[in-house]
Amino acid sequence: MAIKNRKSPQELRSARWFANDDLRGFGHRSRAMQMGYTPEDWRERPVIAMINTWSDINPCHAHLRERAKWVQRGILQEGGWPIELPALSLAENYVKPTTMLYRNFLAMETEELIRSHPIDGAVLLGGCDKTTPGLVLGAISAGVPFIFLPAGPMLRGNWKGNVLGSGSDTWKFWDERRAGKISDREWTEIEGGIARSYGHCMTMGTASTMTAITDTLGLCLPGASSIPAPDSAHQRMSANVGRRAVHMVWENLTPNRILTRSAFDNAIIVAMAMGCSTNAVIHLIAMGRRAGHDVTLNDFDAASRTTPVLANIRPSGDQYLMEDFFYAGGLPGLWLRLEDQLDKSCLMASGETLAEVLTRSEVYNDDVIRKRETAIYPNGALAVLTGNLAPNGCVIKPSACSAHLQVHTGPALVFDSYLEMKKATDDPNLDVTSEHILVLRNAGPLGGPGMPEWGMLPIPIRLVREGVRDMLRLSDARMSGTSYGACILHVAPEAHIGGPLALVKTGDLISVNVPKRQINMQVSKAELQRRQKTLKPAKPRFERGYGWLAMQHIKQANEGCDFDYLETNFGAAIGEPDIF
Repeated sequence: MAIKNRKSPQELRSARWFANDDLRGFGHRSRAMQMGYTPEDWRERPVIAMINTWSDINPCHAHLRERAKWVQRGILQEGGWPIELPALSLAENYVKPTTMLYRNFLAMETEELIRSHPIDGAVLLGGCDKTTPGLVLGAISAGVPFIFLPAGPMLRGNWKGNVLGSGSDTWKFWDERRAGKISDREWTEIEGGIARSYGHCMTMGTASTMTAITDTLGLCLPGASSIPAPDSAHQRMSANVGRRAVHMVWENLTPNRILTRSAFDNAIIVAMAMGCSTNAVIHLIAMGRRAGHDVTLNDFDAASRTTPVLANIRPSGDQYLMEDFFYAGGLPGLWLRLEDQLDKSCLMASGETLAEVLTRSEVYNDDVIRKRETAIYPNGALAVLTGNLAPNGCVIKPSACSAHLQVHTGPALVFDSYLEMKKATDDPNLDVTSEHILVLRNAGPLGGPGMPEWGMLPIPIRLVREGVRDMLRLSDARMSGTSYGACILHVAPEAHIGGPLALVKTGDLISVNVPKRQINMQVSKAELQRRQKTLKPAKPRFERGYGWLAMQHIKQANEGCDFDYLETNFGAAIGEPDIF
C-alpha cells in the first residue's frame, strides 16, 4: 500500500552518515564495507536498530536473541537495514539490590544508542519488569519512530497437576514452607515447575502490566503483549514488527504523534481494569513526563473509582493466567470491554486508530475477561491514600488484599531495615498480633537504595503458625506485581529524606481507611514536630560511581523516580550530533 507523505531517502537521518561525499562519509561507508556490507545495504534504505536486552542471565529474555533474527527478516523484507545493538538486560531475578536502581541507566543507554548512531527507527526488544519502561523512556526522549516488541509471558507453571503462577504462588508456598508444611523434595519440585519456559511472569505482575500498558499506549502491534513467549505466533509477530518498523520510518510516525494525553488516559484505565501491578504508577508517571504530559497519582485514583477489574488474572483474579488471557481474546478483548471509556481516536504503531483495531477484537471467554456486571472487583486495582503519614501519597492494591483490613486502626511495629525486619518476623516469640501494622522504612528511592521490592513484608512466623495469611504492612518500598495482601507502598516523601514515615515509633496507632483514601498516625502535631527536630540526616548510600549519581538526581515515587535532568521539561531539546 502506498504511503502518503512518504519521507524521501535524502530525509533519512542515516543519510547524514552515509550519503555525503566527504571525508566522514567515506569513513562510515568504508567501515561498513569492512564488515562485509555493500552500498546496496544502506543506499536509500532506513537503518533500523534492534535494541536487544537479551542476556545469558535473563530467563525472561532467553529467546530474544533468536527473536531478533525474525525481526531482522522482517526489516530486510521491507527494504530496511537491520542493526542489532545490545543494551542493559536488567534480569529482575538476579540484579541487586534492585533493577529499579538501573531503570534510568537503561533509559539513558537507549536514548544515547539511538542518538549517537545512524538510526532512522528502532525496534525495542524487552519485557522483564524494568526493561519495558527503561527502553520506552529512552526511545521517547530520542524521538525517532520506534516500536516495542514484548518478550511475552511464559507458559503456566505446574506442580502435581496443579497450575502454578509465577511469583504469586512463590509467596503462598513460601508461607507454607515456613509453617513446616512443605518438604525439601516438594520445594525443589515447585522450583522446577513454577517457571517452565522462557518469557516473563505469566501472572498480572509488573512485566505483564507494563507490556500491556505499552501496548495500550500504541507502541506495539496491537495485542502483541498478550502472545505467550513460546507460541509460534510470537515469531510471526516479531517478523511483522520488523516490517512495520520500516514503514513507520517512511511515514515519520514518531512517538509524539502516538503518545498523546488521551493515550496515557487510556493506559491508566486499562491498567485499572487489568488488576495491574502497583509499579505501573511509578513507570507511567515517568513515561508521561518524558512525553510532555503531567501524569499524577490523582489520575490513577480517579480512574480507579470508575473502572472495575475485568481481567480475571492472578493475583487480583482467582484462577487464570496470561496464557488463558491470550486464548480469551487478549488485550484487544479487554479494550473492547472498555470501549465506552477509551478514546478510540488514539493512533497505534500499526498506523490504525484504536477504533479500527476494535472492529476485529473479540472476547472468547467471559470468565477470563469479565463484563462489568460480573467484574472481579467493583473499582480499579489501585487506591491512592494521603494523610499525615504520606502527604504526597502512597498506594495500595485493594483488589488483592483482605476486605476487613481496608478500614483498620492498629499499633505500628517499626523496622529500620530489611535485615532487622527479617530477623524479627522469623522469631517465633515476637510480640505481635494480627492487629499490628508492620512498618518498614528506609527502603525508598534513596533509602533502599533504588526502592527495592521489599514491600510485601513477610507475615511473622508466629502468626503464620496461627493461620494468619494477611495483615496490614506499610513501607516506602515497592512490591512485586505478582505479590498480594494488604500492603501499603510508595510512601512519599520517603523516610530517608525525613518524610513522616521516619517519625513513626513502635506502638503509635495508625489508621487506614481505603474507601476514604486516608492514612494517618494518631500522634499530635506538636509531638511530630518534636520528633522531627531530633532526626539526624541519613548516611548517603553511595559515595562514588553510578549509585552516587543516581542518588543526586532520582525523584520520589509520586514523581516517577526519573532523574530530574532526564525529564523533558528540564531543558531544551537535544539536537542532532555534529558530524565533522
